[in-house]
Amino acid sequence: MTKNKRLVYIALLAAQAVVISLLERAIPFPFAFAPGAKLGLANIITCISLYTLSTKDAFMIVCIRLVLATLLGGTISTFMYSAAGAILSFGGMWLVKKLGPKRVSIIGVSTTGGILHNVGQLVIASWIAGSWSVMLYLPVLSFIGILSGIAVGIAANYLIKNVQTLRAFNKTKEPIQN
Repeated sequence: MTKNKRLVYIALLAAQAVVISLLERAIPFPFAFAPGAKLGLANIITCISLYTLSTKDAFMIVCIRLVLATLLGGTISTFMYSAAGAILSFGGMWLVKKLGPKRVSIIGVSTTGGILHNVGQLVIASWIAGSWSVMLYLPVLSFIGILSGIAVGIAANYLIKNVQTLRAFNKTKEPIQN
């Protein structure tokens, strides 16, 4: 892949992630029993970038999404929550992906990200509240993170397997399992 193609591909993925983030922010409460829980649809792009780009480029997409989504409609507090969740989630997804496709599928990688995103956000909430009792909300958010992670993983897996352009950019050359 030429440098220009890579930059265009990164820009397109980052733009898609920002648009998905903004659209998701417009959904009031997808989970009525868990206030503040979101679907995490922008992680579809994170999964795709982890499987089609280098780690550095994939992390750059996450950072671009964080900054642009905050500038286009967020606050400092939403940035703090999003950044903590996204960075912890990305790190966990990267580590789990390193286990290889024979041990963990993209769905498992995505589920790891869904859970760790919630952990990161609750750590920031605990720090702001000055109490670790906020972590009592973790089981509820973990359940939602698992469900969302599975859905996001299925979507990312489908896109990587069926969108010809994404298959052409599959840098890892690892087979994506069902």
